[in-house]
Amino acid sequence: MTTSLTPVLRDQAFRWIADDPDDDSRVELQNILARAMGGEADAADELADRMAGPLEFGTAGLRGPVRAGPNGMNVAVVTRTTAGVAAWLTAQGHGGGVVVVGRDARHGSEAFAAAAAEVLTAAGFAVKVLPRPLPTPVLAFAVLELGAVAGIQITASHNPPADNGYKLYDATGGQIVPPSDGQIEQAIEAAAPAISVPRAPGAEVLGDELLDAYLAKVALLPRGPEREVKVAATALHGVGAETLRVAFERAGFTDLRQVTEQATPDPDFPTVSFPNPEEPGATDLLLALASEVDADLAIALDPDADRCALGVRMRDGSWRMLRGDETGVLLGWHVLSTVDNADPLVATTIVSSSMLGEIAKEFGARYAETLTGFKWLVRAGEGLVFAYEEALGLCVNPGFVRDKDGISAAVLAAGLTASLRAAGRGPLDVLDELAVRHGVHVTDQVSLRVTDLSVREKLMAGLRAAPPASIGGTDVTMEDLLPDADVLRLTGDGVRVVIRPSGTEPKLKAYLQVKQAVTGDLAEARATADARLAALRADIEARLS
Repeated sequence: MTTSLTPVLRDQAFRWIADDPDDDSRVELQNILARAMGGEADAADELADRMAGPLEFGTAGLRGPVRAGPNGMNVAVVTRTTAGVAAWLTAQGHGGGVVVVGRDARHGSEAFAAAAAEVLTAAGFAVKVLPRPLPTPVLAFAVLELGAVAGIQITASHNPPADNGYKLYDATGGQIVPPSDGQIEQAIEAAAPAISVPRAPGAEVLGDELLDAYLAKVALLPRGPEREVKVAATALHGVGAETLRVAFERAGFTDLRQVTEQATPDPDFPTVSFPNPEEPGATDLLLALASEVDADLAIALDPDADRCALGVRMRDGSWRMLRGDETGVLLGWHVLSTVDNADPLVATTIVSSSMLGEIAKEFGARYAETLTGFKWLVRAGEGLVFAYEEALGLCVNPGFVRDKDGISAAVLAAGLTASLRAAGRGPLDVLDELAVRHGVHVTDQVSLRVTDLSVREKLMAGLRAAPPASIGGTDVTMEDLLPDADVLRLTGDGVRVVIRPSGTEPKLKAYLQVKQAVTGDLAEARATADARLAALRADIEARLS
């Protein structure tokens, strides 16, 4: 792309620079503008991209690269965003209420959290700030525990190192949902320039009492008395290592080994190319440690510790990470087999494995499917005892955290593994039994990363205009979920494909599932399912290429 420096673009940049309260950001954008004015095409392209904002609320709030300009995460954007949030809260009748602010350890997080706290303080709210970088579920817990009208966590979760974000919770303790996001965007648009937004010190910095209260509840999650289990874990350079250590200690699990190289928060994530447990190579050090110490279970948290991935030892002695759907149905089964709720509800999303629904039927429990995102899952209905999404999100404690919680999921998984170990069994045994009873459910995902978001729109429009009659050799029918969501669902005999644009990344995602009944040998059924899934994947990849 080659962009010319138009007078409009130049004036937009000058105006943003004049209104930016942060010295470093002003200098950063001035340098790019000067290069563009000097005729550098690359600088003009970059300037146009940075001025193409503002960032929009997606599946999990704001997210973007840490950089100057309206299309990035910086003090000016956070300041105006928070001014909009303050105006929205006041309009909703929550003026003067408690707002909790937390952060992870990414680049810019400390400055962004401070800016948010000062804007809210100046707007008359009682602001309480978490004492240091802490897992996102601690912030979600704090909203409910303190009776707050909102909570703000500065985090980009498992995004690349260059990114940061702004996650907003409402008074329910869950992430915001429409129409709140649109109302907030309008309030942000109406906010004064960042340099004119009032800011004031005076926010209360919390002690460890709130974290202690969270950990006390987490310690009660294991469903049995067994505690003898050896666990290898990693925090992937995020903020979860210390909280996980204390959580295990208080729950009675004494044999936790963490990957030393990844235990200290580091915003550059030096040992992984992408700090997401789902990405190839991200858990190599973890699985090596699990093998070295002869662990019973491996656990990977993502950088803000709201996601949890489990690794298991295969029967040949090798180790692998479970897919998010495998972990979801495993822990869902565990919760339903031990729950004391008379009418429990479990939930997952339309892109996750449908096996949880079959397990719910087995236990006489209610089952719900929602749109993607935990903001929808935690609102699935009364009596919710468990929810998960295939992207490693697990809510095993909806009574005190209305969001995904990697710390709590890790403690529950350790308790399950300890109980199975005492009976001479392991997680794979449970997964095999579930497959025999409910059919082999295999899932996969195809992701197309784009630099031009219009590519996603064209591909979705093309599929709507000419729906495929078959995929991977199976006849299918297409269901369009518009206007509720920009989602296409293709279903056939034992086959399901869900296609949607990502709400947090520049990707078009296709979620694949094959269900194969087990009528004889489980290994044969798995081989058949895997072959059908491979054909399905090849077809989808060809259509999205």
